[in-house]
Amino acid sequence: MSLLSVQNLCKSYGALKVTDDVSLSVEDGELHAVIGPNGAGKTTLIAQLSGQLACDRGRVVFGAEDITALKMPARVRRGLSRSFQITSILPGFSVLENVATAVQARSGSSFRFFAPVAGEAALNDQAHAALARVGLQDSAGQRAGSLSHGEKRQLELAIALATQPRLLLLDEPLAGTSGAEAERLVQVIDSLKGEVTVLLIEHDMDAVFALADRISVLVYGQVIATGAPAEIRSDAQVRRAYLGEDA
Repeated sequence: MSLLSVQNLCKSYGALKVTDDVSLSVEDGELHAVIGPNGAGKTTLIAQLSGQLACDRGRVVFGAEDITALKMPARVRRGLSRSFQITSILPGFSVLENVATAVQARSGSSFRFFAPVAGEAALNDQAHAALARVGLQDSAGQRAGSLSHGEKRQLELAIALATQPRLLLLDEPLAGTSGAEAERLVQVIDSLKGEVTVLLIEHDMDAVFALADRISVLVYGQVIATGAPAEIRSDAQVRRAYLGEDA
């Protein structure tokens, strides 16, 4: 059953069509990857799905609800959360405070800025659980800005998980990470399969083909193929357009 259905989604800037009549579905429980060359419209697509960017045309259906007109906070409350291509954390606050703030936002309580977060046991318990899930439990008291790049990626994933998403949108989570950091993140993402539905945008093809249940290929704002990893790897059109003849 489809958890997310995208129907004829479009976004243009003047004469430039960034997403051009995109239709795809993400099944409940699957890890669905979207791949494509730079400039294909992948990050714009994620922004439209998350509610960060309004659509010019088309529909986004999440569960049984048309959420096309909803802003990002309303989508998060319904269980749709995202990470960003560029790491987005609060560097001056602790690792724990970053995640506890996301728990607080999900619960609908007012921030009252950040001082109350440290004293709320329920928030901290849930935040500790999210940190443990991504392997950062021992860094809870550390200032977020002092983390390595890969650890910041792990923290951002913990923040997204703290919102208890039904669907997690991951925008290039491995970007800029070292080999060891990327391997650790792949293990964390793999551990989510079957528990959280994931839509993954990623340039690391080894990670994509290791993780994905299905893959959609986006080229010039259009989906040119969707299928299982083996089908995508052997698709002649995909090989010409993106993977290369020697893939």
